[in-house]
Amino acid sequence: MKKTNYLLTLSLAVSALVGLFAAPTFAQDDLVAKIDASQKGEPISPFIYGQFIEHLGRCIYGGIWSEMLQDRKFHDAPAVYPWELLGNAQFEHAQEGAFVGKASPKWTSQNDWAFGVEQDGISFVNGKQYVGYVWAKTSEGQKISVRFLFDNGKRFIEIPLGEAVEKADDGYCKYAFEFVADGLIDPTEKGSFAFLFQGKGVARLGTASLMPADNINGMRADTLALLKELNAPIYRWPGGNFVSGYNWKDGIGPRDRRPPRKNPAWQGIEHNDFGFDEFMFFCQYLGTNPDVAVNTGSGEVKSAVEELEYANGAADTPYGKIRAANGHAEPYGVKHWCIGNEMYGDWQIGHMSTDKYALKNNAFVDAFREFDPNLTLISVGAVGKWDELIMRQCADHMDWISEHFYVQTRDNIVEHVDQVPNNIRRIAAAHRKYREEFPELQGKDIRIAMDEWNYWYGPHVFGELGTRYFVKDGLGIAAGLHEYYRNSDIFAMANYAQTVNVIGCIKTSATNAQFETTGLVLKLYRNEYGEIPLKVEAKRPYSVAAATTADGKYLTVGVVNPTREAVKFSFDVDLKLANSGERFEIANDDPMAFNDPDSEQKIDIVKSSIDNVADGTTLAPLSVTLFKIAIEE
Repeated sequence: MKKTNYLLTLSLAVSALVGLFAAPTFAQDDLVAKIDASQKGEPISPFIYGQFIEHLGRCIYGGIWSEMLQDRKFHDAPAVYPWELLGNAQFEHAQEGAFVGKASPKWTSQNDWAFGVEQDGISFVNGKQYVGYVWAKTSEGQKISVRFLFDNGKRFIEIPLGEAVEKADDGYCKYAFEFVADGLIDPTEKGSFAFLFQGKGVARLGTASLMPADNINGMRADTLALLKELNAPIYRWPGGNFVSGYNWKDGIGPRDRRPPRKNPAWQGIEHNDFGFDEFMFFCQYLGTNPDVAVNTGSGEVKSAVEELEYANGAADTPYGKIRAANGHAEPYGVKHWCIGNEMYGDWQIGHMSTDKYALKNNAFVDAFREFDPNLTLISVGAVGKWDELIMRQCADHMDWISEHFYVQTRDNIVEHVDQVPNNIRRIAAAHRKYREEFPELQGKDIRIAMDEWNYWYGPHVFGELGTRYFVKDGLGIAAGLHEYYRNSDIFAMANYAQTVNVIGCIKTSATNAQFETTGLVLKLYRNEYGEIPLKVEAKRPYSVAAATTADGKYLTVGVVNPTREAVKFSFDVDLKLANSGERFEIANDDPMAFNDPDSEQKIDIVKSSIDNVADGTTLAPLSVTLFKIAIEE
């Protein structure tokens, strides 16, 4: 083998690969990393690039889901935000004869004047087509219409609703409409939507819906396009704290008849528009794997097994029949199931002691394994006293164990970046110790599912928990990935939390979507980094990781430069490499630089080719750089 030296620039030298490989001492500062291709780690699980979505803030509603109307099922009475009553007809939020939920709007009119409801502050894009519908019940002779107002009501589009497109047994009828938002003053403009009755008699309103016409089974086309690029191999859903108060049966069946609820864990209304079947479509459309969390807080084994049967049962089983009636005859084949979420926390609905969770976990797992012994079941973990009991009492009742961590901000950039790999290393070390000390774990390989991990700090710019991420956060996520690679023998999965808005790697406005710096890092490594980790020796404060692709055709090297200086990077490797390759860079001189969905993109992945690699190159300040070089035989 020809020993190759590559000078790629880091003037001080690069990061300690700690954890799996000890930090070395170098005699000269211009040597950055030594890569030993003969010392390989276990293959990196693709599930390290997993994602987590929860019914929280604007993660799903306002992020993934394309519905433009708030409280479209009238959980709250109109005249309470976001709906306003119009006209002088007698109004009540009537329980009797409600279309969905506990009550629906009802009017009694004694004259021919118009009356109804209006919602303001809805964003439209000039030239874009929109579609919608309403469910309503009218008296003979009453007319119905929808109205869109722009420029503070100076301009409007009114659409009379004619024949119903669907009629229900309870007398409600569905009326559809569509329109193009032409002639707006700005490329995007806020307007209002009104639904109007006119004429004497009693009128009832069931639900209303308004979406861009390019929605994909109710989901935002722009968000899904970015999620396709992200290419995450697995998604955890529906929570999170949310799952401990969630009845999964609320989220199946005809979408307009699913009851609206107060979100059990967070703010706002849970519309139940995005339920089990929508999540399965979401996964199928993205070509990803579902990881479903079941309710072990307020929920019991019976409901969870029914959910499992709905997902995986044959079409002639009781819940398989219900799934088939909902339009999905074939079982979904969901393999990964989380047995609850953070049951150790007093913030959790149904919070319980460790020994009680152990009993509950084991009961759930026994029932799930009786249904299908080949499932991958993930128990709730938390390093410390909780894990010490769970790992002993549940060792025969789990395949993986969940761990979570979040970190905040530090003024020192190196310290800010190091928080993420330090926590990954801490959790890995704890589990290595459990394996050594607990006889119950002998002969077992219970791996870690880090199914929530991220930075979490700052103001809520994008709705509830909608924090913004900066260049320095992207550096930390890259350094975290490097630490997962160094511990590839013990991490089975990692789910970045939470994918859209909230603390997510993609942010949306009402009309646009954009990658955060953290999302760019996850996208880059998922799509370009190798699968077989190699031993690396390097210096702090930099982070360096190396891997070959599974087919052995490429060497990939990732470097995080958390300093404000451009630096030189070199590596030695016992491989014969091509003299040219590809370079991918995410960088900005400002550690607080960010992308915003309504502004021109400031930070992106910049791809370039490298010629004469041995002659060297320069790494930018505050950068993540990934090199991909062909291995010659």
